[in-house]
Amino acid sequence: MTADLILTNAKVYTVDTGQPWESSLAVKDGKVSAPERGPDTEVVDLGGAFVMPGFVDVHNHHSFAGRAALFELNFGGDASFAQILDAVRSHARDLGPDEWVVGGAWASTLVGTLSPAAARHALDEASGGRPVVLADDSRHCRWVNSRALAIAGITAATPDPPNGVIVRDPVDGTPTGLLLEAAGLQVERAVQQAGVFSSDQHVEASRHAIGILHSYGVTAFQDAGVSIDIMGALKLLDAAGELDAWVVSSMLVNDPLFGFDPIGHPLLALAEHYRTEHHRPDFVKIFLDGVPPTRTAAFLEPYLPDDIHGPGFRGETTMNGPELAGWLLAAAKAGLSAKIHCTGDASVRAVLDAVEKVRAEGHKDVIFQVAHGQFVHPDDLPRFADLGVAADISPFLWVPGVIPSAIAGVLPAERAERMQPNRALLDSGAIVAGGSDWPVSESPNAWEGIAGLVTRQDPTGTFPGALWPEQAITLPEAIEVFTLGSARACGLDDVTGSLTPGKSADFIVLDQDPFHTHDLAATTVTQTWFAGRKVFDRT
Repeated sequence: MTADLILTNAKVYTVDTGQPWESSLAVKDGKVSAPERGPDTEVVDLGGAFVMPGFVDVHNHHSFAGRAALFELNFGGDASFAQILDAVRSHARDLGPDEWVVGGAWASTLVGTLSPAAARHALDEASGGRPVVLADDSRHCRWVNSRALAIAGITAATPDPPNGVIVRDPVDGTPTGLLLEAAGLQVERAVQQAGVFSSDQHVEASRHAIGILHSYGVTAFQDAGVSIDIMGALKLLDAAGELDAWVVSSMLVNDPLFGFDPIGHPLLALAEHYRTEHHRPDFVKIFLDGVPPTRTAAFLEPYLPDDIHGPGFRGETTMNGPELAGWLLAAAKAGLSAKIHCTGDASVRAVLDAVEKVRAEGHKDVIFQVAHGQFVHPDDLPRFADLGVAADISPFLWVPGVIPSAIAGVLPAERAERMQPNRALLDSGAIVAGGSDWPVSESPNAWEGIAGLVTRQDPTGTFPGALWPEQAITLPEAIEVFTLGSARACGLDDVTGSLTPGKSADFIVLDQDPFHTHDLAATTVTQTWFAGRKVFDRT
């Protein structure tokens, strides 16, 4: 059969080991095909441009990113305390007296600055009495003002929730406004109950976010924590012929962060209602621990001493071993895979132990992902490949930056520096998948992540040095991490991830050959194609 489209005079990197390089790419009915030309075939000369598969982002929160861009207050992770207050003051002027100020993201290194009650009082003044909730750069913690605390019903008498800390004034126990991990849930639920974001806004957020993803060459992604509002928006977009990406959704088993309802079994029961041609609600999502900067990640060895936790404090998981294994087994029996958030090496080990039990029950084909997995004990590295567990290495924490700096303040240096053992994971035979965790990372630009994987240096040049440079990987490996590796990890390798005949024609055209450049991070996507249709053109 003759092709509908043939791109000629191109340097095509297929990420297919059987035929890694081609000089042309053909499309038939939206799929990669043989380059057979007929009288109706459209032929496009690319002038020697570099072509490769579209990126597969294994871990993002696309709807949150779209919502933030369209409807929330935004300030960069480098904003100072004073700059954040100025941003709140400016944003609040255009709001009614009872409208919420929702936004972020403040740097993890500001925890100490935001902890005193005086910081809350400053936020009260800046907002003009309007309720405020601002997320940190990990999206695990919240800074709120007095009005938000009152609406959420958080007082000095409110106990700390499991897996959360209400930071309090040391004199009278009054909440200062800093809410760590699950302590922010009551405020997030108040935002949900206030109906701050409408159904139409959820659709607009997804549409806008996917447009941004296209501009960075992303043609498939896994959303790492969805609500029925998010899945409903994806279903509506696909029904309208506007979902130009492969999307895998991760449905929350537990929710220490977002305030979604429903979660757990009631949410999983709704999965098939939202399945469409391009949307696959195939995963559950479990938060097994928090993040190191707030000492909510679970480690095998203690954190550095501090004034709050006792000696030998290691953090703890949100579930014990039998409970975790039970959820993974229940998901497997329902035909669902699992993405498990864990940042400390103790939680990583707990996942591997639980997966070992599920595999022993005969569930060999279910996909399990360790999400983030910044710290892995050396004894556990070979278990990823042995148990078929994919490493979702996100966000871009394999280079010096704000979050690694915050981690260095809570862990001994020799441990803090040994983060993201990507070289060792690949050498062990594990599936390694690249994700952005956007909007935890400020953009979903895979080239920044690829540059960091290859050099272990900050591609922006803001932070000097290299983070555990022995764990650097090669450029072909890094490209595969963000294409076929991610596709395998989220169960999309049957349709995308490589330019193999029969797969969806999802590809990007670049402004330079990444194999012949001294600045990988500067690589720019000029065109993005999904299913043989151009969905982004920079010209």
